[in-house]
Amino acid sequence: MTNNKMRRHQPLARDAMAYVLAGGRGSRLKELTDARAKPAVYFGGKTRIIDFALSNALNSGIRRIGVATQYKAHSLIRHLQRGWNFFRPERNESFDILPASQRVSEHQWYEGTADAVYQNADIIEPYGPEYMVILAGDHIYKMDYELMLQQHVDSGADVTIGCLEVPRMEATGFGVMHVDAKDVIIDFVEKPADPPGIPGNESMALASMGIYVFHTKFLMEMLRKDAADPQSSRDFGKDIIPYIVKNGKAVAHRFNQSCVRAESETHAYWRDVGTVDAYWQANIDLTDIVPELDLYDSNWPIWTYAEINPPAKFVHDVDGRRGQAISSLVSGNCIISGGALNRSLLFTGVRVHSYSSLDHAVVLPEVTVHRNARLSNVVVDRGVEIPEGLVVGEDPELDAKRFRRTESGICLITRSMIEKLDL
Repeated sequence: MTNNKMRRHQPLARDAMAYVLAGGRGSRLKELTDARAKPAVYFGGKTRIIDFALSNALNSGIRRIGVATQYKAHSLIRHLQRGWNFFRPERNESFDILPASQRVSEHQWYEGTADAVYQNADIIEPYGPEYMVILAGDHIYKMDYELMLQQHVDSGADVTIGCLEVPRMEATGFGVMHVDAKDVIIDFVEKPADPPGIPGNESMALASMGIYVFHTKFLMEMLRKDAADPQSSRDFGKDIIPYIVKNGKAVAHRFNQSCVRAESETHAYWRDVGTVDAYWQANIDLTDIVPELDLYDSNWPIWTYAEINPPAKFVHDVDGRRGQAISSLVSGNCIISGGALNRSLLFTGVRVHSYSSLDHAVVLPEVTVHRNARLSNVVVDRGVEIPEGLVVGEDPELDAKRFRRTESGICLITRSMIEKLDL
């Protein structure tokens, strides 16, 4: 107890390493992940999805970070090299990009989330981190990992698992924690048909966020044991965590205890933007007058690659040809030349030409919208040229023939889809 009290004089994050699992494709995002991994998908006007987990680690005081990549990693690696290259070894800081490179075997890529850590044990261990914070690289949220580290040490847990409180019957798609009154996990159930409730609040369940805290020495012992088991799938959720729940001490950490909120944020915000609908909605939500996610909170900045860009520009002022934006976010190097935006989010370098209109549109970088186009309820992928006069969002049957249209009516537009159009 004395040692723990002494350690409180400095943050536990100083002795921790954050390890971000960023190798997933995210196939439910359809063509948005044809050329990039899900963590590299653009979000919020100028950031990528992975920037949230990385910013949480940095803002929490963690100065050693590793990122494991695998699926179509070039876009992600380039972003990390450009935007996250400010760590200094002479200050005991490090930032390692760890692509799957058959380091353990000439025939073995990362076989699962646990294997993605195990294969890099010889890179992790020389840094000597006392704690490992294992993170998913594909969720949108703000969280202070220092508070989770403190709970881990105080509880004497073998593993501490970040959990969301969700309505019980909405937890069927998650890994669900069955806990006792002290949040010790007594069972872990993957995607249960009838999720266990929380003691004292049976209408809610604790769903895994894919965030784990371990003492490094214990984690490495578990990973080596798992690697020697030919029956294992090399996965935290399927193998490592169930084993510890059964044979050790696993404790749930509730997200609302460490969620970072600005004054305007009334609820704990966490989103898995893993479908086209969810991705579109989370971006459009940012155009609310007071959005649930505050990107303007300077006390908890979302770090990213800061491009050198001129300001956004709005030109022309005659009826029907007025450069304007209502309840919209417009990034640098955008020119709205006689077009109109409503409840839309534009990333860097977008051009919107005269007499065009965008309504509830999420437009990724370097898109050009030519004259007289009308787009509503769309996600436009990077580099697309919208032809003059194209109309999307008004004829569901025609939209479904031309583009990726979801059941709720959101259209995803890519360059290959535009090239196939017979206009």
